[in-house]
Amino acid sequence: MSRHKIKFLPHNKEITVMHGENLIRAAMEAGVHINASCGGEGVCGKCRVIIENGSVEGGITEKLSKKDIEKGYRQACMTSVQSDLVVRIPVESEVDISVLNLQKTPRRKAQIWEMNLEELKDKGLFMPPVEKKYLELPEPTSQDNLPDVTRLISFLKAKHGEHRLVVQLPVIRKISDILRKDGFRVTATLARPVHSGRKTHIINIQPGDTTDRNYAIAVDIGTTTVYSQLMDLITGDVPASYGDYNGQISYGEDVISRIVFADKPDGLQKLHEVVIANINRLIKKMVKRSGIDPDEISTISLAGNTTMTQLMLKVNPKYIRLSPYVPTSTLFAPIRATYLGLSLGDHVTALVYPAISSYVGGDIVAGVMGSGMYLSEEITLFIDIGTNAEIVIGNKDWLACAACSAGPAFEGGGLKFGMRAAKGAIEDFSMDPITLEPMNLTIGNVRPKGICGSGLIIIAATLFEMGVIDNRGKFNRDLDTPRIRETDGIFEYVLAWKHENQIDRDITLTEPDLDNLIRAKGAIYSGCMTLLEEVGLGMGDIDRIFLAGGFAVMWIWKKR
Repeated sequence: MSRHKIKFLPHNKEITVMHGENLIRAAMEAGVHINASCGGEGVCGKCRVIIENGSVEGGITEKLSKKDIEKGYRQACMTSVQSDLVVRIPVESEVDISVLNLQKTPRRKAQIWEMNLEELKDKGLFMPPVEKKYLELPEPTSQDNLPDVTRLISFLKAKHGEHRLVVQLPVIRKISDILRKDGFRVTATLARPVHSGRKTHIINIQPGDTTDRNYAIAVDIGTTTVYSQLMDLITGDVPASYGDYNGQISYGEDVISRIVFADKPDGLQKLHEVVIANINRLIKKMVKRSGIDPDEISTISLAGNTTMTQLMLKVNPKYIRLSPYVPTSTLFAPIRATYLGLSLGDHVTALVYPAISSYVGGDIVAGVMGSGMYLSEEITLFIDIGTNAEIVIGNKDWLACAACSAGPAFEGGGLKFGMRAAKGAIEDFSMDPITLEPMNLTIGNVRPKGICGSGLIIIAATLFEMGVIDNRGKFNRDLDTPRIRETDGIFEYVLAWKHENQIDRDITLTEPDLDNLIRAKGAIYSGCMTLLEEVGLGMGDIDRIFLAGGFAVMWIWKKR
């Protein structure tokens, strides 16, 4: 069978594939990211590309207009390669991660939950799982010729009261040379057990006194984004943090799409490799940015929803979507990080946050622990807003939780011109009350190319306040403005005319877009009210509300 060369512009990346290969899969193999919200099912219309040279088969769908097709547009997921190609990725189909790492002040300031390190320690919210101890061991003699490992354990027992010690193999392999590098002056790293009575593991040994250099990595594996922080376990400082889009989005926007893909031949392996590669890139960037020695990283904590966790661990999540919706496991023993394929030292232990059920995962457990609501007497409502919304209510005496599928509207998905929060996304909006003319503010202050989730919420709120839409999300047909129009039987509002934006079409907000937002909000509201009803409470009984996720980071409402 013949092979063809594909060149992707504007990236100038080339790849050779077999005749008939799917174009979006070729892009994935070349490392070229294309928006593909539906996982290659052909229904979202986000993976538009332009065939500048060469021949293809398929890719012409109802999502493309006649003018689009004449210009060479095709849907990549429905297109097969028939010859050498030159393919251009239009700006609206690219994935831009730069906005994930911008530090900016929101237009509407929220109360941010902040405590210093000592307060966190006092409240039991800062308990590093690893500890370093500096040791000056007696050197061996002909009369004292204990094995090196026995010498280390004996000294820890005698001088520090450490018992039930286990020395891991990577330490055994290097201990003899490390002890003799600095005259038997060494630092041992101990991994503490969660429960008393269990064994303490000696996971690393370093020459000299390195007790002032002890770092950990925390990773939030979200359905859409993967975010990481490098933390100094001595000071509590965060010398580096970095975010990236979850590479699995090319295989499906939501967890159900990915569960389906994971059940295909090699699907689970591919999804595992993609997210591990994501995490490794973040680790590399943080180490470079902070300038620390990677050997000083002692542990990595990983949190995600139940599906993301199982995909990261290469555990098939197939039965999460099938009644009675059973996960493979909710508890995970500590794992050697290298066993997962993470680019960290042999001594680094990966700690995976436990889940509660199929749709209440380790990310929510981490949020509950991080917020400290499980230690407080106040009745707290915790909401993590994303593609899936998880809700927890309770205090130090009890906790109850629920999950609901909000859909991708809050992240720009499911909209005609929706996009993730990247440069060119409309994120803020206002309107002249007389002329109904818009003012669009975009991320990066560039010409618009779409609407992100936060922009959608602000646009909808403004249109409602101005009477442009009613409480059903329907446009007022009586208003005298060319911006409200009917296209193919669907009413829409023109946010940016073709000559004002980065793409070759008018950017509009449609009534189906508003329907998606209403359903997403309704899902979260229903989840909250159902949970409150189940525990016999009402909104007036809540003392605090925590909002977490990309919108809020950590925001608090507190009853006065």
